[in-house]
Amino acid sequence: MAEDVNPSNAGKGPPRLIPLEDFFRSPAKTDFQLSPNGEFVAYLQPWQGRLNVYVQRVDQEGALRITGATNRDIGSFVWANNHRIGYVQDRGGDENWHMHAVDIDGSNYMELTPFEGVQVQLVDKLEDDDEHLLVAMNHRSRRMFDVYRLNVNSGRLEMVAENPSSVTHWLADNQGKVRAALATHANIALLYRRTESDPFKTVLTTDFKESVWPLFFTFDDKDLYVSSNIGRDRKAIYRYDAENGVPLDLIYEHQHVDVTELLRSKKRRVITGVSFFTDKRRYHFFDNQWEEHHRMLEQNLPGYEVVVADMNKDETKALVRICSDKCAGAYYCWDLISGDFKRLAHMSPWLHEDEMADMKPIQYQSRDGLTIHGYLTLPKGIEPKKLPVVINPHGGPSTRNFWEFNPEVQFLANRGLAVLQPNFRGSTGYGKAFWQASFKEWGRKMQDDISDGVRWLIGQGIADPKRVGIYGISYGGYATLAGLAFTPDLYACGVDFVGVSNLFTFLDSLPPYWETLRHLLNEKIGDPEKDKELLKAVSPLFHADKIRSPLLVAQGANDPRVKKTEADQIVEALKDRGVEVTYMVKDNEGHGFQNEENRFDFYRAMEEFLGKHLGSKVDIRK
Repeated sequence: MAEDVNPSNAGKGPPRLIPLEDFFRSPAKTDFQLSPNGEFVAYLQPWQGRLNVYVQRVDQEGALRITGATNRDIGSFVWANNHRIGYVQDRGGDENWHMHAVDIDGSNYMELTPFEGVQVQLVDKLEDDDEHLLVAMNHRSRRMFDVYRLNVNSGRLEMVAENPSSVTHWLADNQGKVRAALATHANIALLYRRTESDPFKTVLTTDFKESVWPLFFTFDDKDLYVSSNIGRDRKAIYRYDAENGVPLDLIYEHQHVDVTELLRSKKRRVITGVSFFTDKRRYHFFDNQWEEHHRMLEQNLPGYEVVVADMNKDETKALVRICSDKCAGAYYCWDLISGDFKRLAHMSPWLHEDEMADMKPIQYQSRDGLTIHGYLTLPKGIEPKKLPVVINPHGGPSTRNFWEFNPEVQFLANRGLAVLQPNFRGSTGYGKAFWQASFKEWGRKMQDDISDGVRWLIGQGIADPKRVGIYGISYGGYATLAGLAFTPDLYACGVDFVGVSNLFTFLDSLPPYWETLRHLLNEKIGDPEKDKELLKAVSPLFHADKIRSPLLVAQGANDPRVKKTEADQIVEALKDRGVEVTYMVKDNEGHGFQNEENRFDFYRAMEEFLGKHLGSKVDIRK
């Protein structure tokens, strides 16, 4: 990677102000995938401002663009066979993904699922079937997804699994037969059938706080490999008797974190290892061959997180992706037979690692004694004392922050801001007790964990207590509004991107296909009927009279998850009181801004807003 480093700034204090667009441009190339025979590689690359699919031979230079998207990026794609690619797009951020297909020479285009208001989800690529993909669609009912065998040439659909009412996850065996499912309602049920002609039977029912998540079938298609937290705090990997609903062998557990990813060689029919996240991604291998491969990769690519992103069917070629906190990522093609190892692309070659800031794992104690993990990024070349700070709670909230390249974080650090990303209670990966500690604690203990991070930074002398801002997306947007409403003295300003302001209207406007999750949301957030006082107490809208710090709000008009009314309500309430509010709405966006020009608009507005309220307008570092 040495050729990517710009040595002119190394060790010379703060780096230059990098143009905003360099952080938020679409990647030069991304999402590389090998054809099943390993002869071709496909990837996404911008064309006329939108990500499109390109294909090239692995052993040759030069690629052919095979799609012509101009209104919206291609969301994702999959090799249907060696000669045809399927890809999905939505319209204006509505998340109603449609499946399309095109040959690798750009011919024979067809929209395979031209159904209005219907979302398609990929279930299985069907590696041994060149004619079909397995997809789930809410075509029969907007509330639930059935599974279909989709012909990639004609668009013909054959239903192979009808949703009984509340299945939210389907799993096919190694022959492409749908034989396991998870149903989610008041409880979680594991469903199983011996063949596709048999009815599903419930083999296990649990409270939703405990679950068995099926990963894939054993190589003989008899049992399952699962990740489970039943009877334990942290999820572990088991071999599981699906016929009788009982665990068999414990494959791997970790003392401190959940383990949910199991690695395998389909060709050799061997379980090769697991990956999991502590402060960074870690591996444990069971297979000597893959352990040696991985050790070699890490030795040749020191300092980077190394992931085998894809392999061809006979496992003779692999795509290797590297990344770090300062590197957006690069892809390599590795020929396991010849040993040839060549770089295909750097995702953001215009960004130089020596100008990026370190993202360091940290931890602090909450006021009630929990250990809160997270990441702190300090601006490069500036003494870490009395800095302006942005607190950046993640979305979800059932997800977590990772050690990774984050363009928002690097952008803010380049402008002289420290950034704290706390994994507050409710963040996943830290076990069942830590997750459950967040139930019905929106705006309360979850928010306290974030506030305690601010106080920790102030106590460390890093944060200037008069220059702390808060910014988040989705749940992070809610946490921004909650921070301004419930701890008005803590923050000088806030940026809310597609955040919830009123939990009543949020829970009343869920997408139809989230209806089976309503019981879980009521348990985790609060029941609008039984917990009216709680929801009112933690909805920022009902406490807008306490908000006095300036606010920037951004919203996609077509957001199916957090409707535009969430933003409209809080903006109107604050403007009525004379609070400074900047409101940005994009009519062609949904839950976040996907189009490049919209991203530029938002981050320009955020740069100016934070510069005004946390530092100078032009350069926050001054």
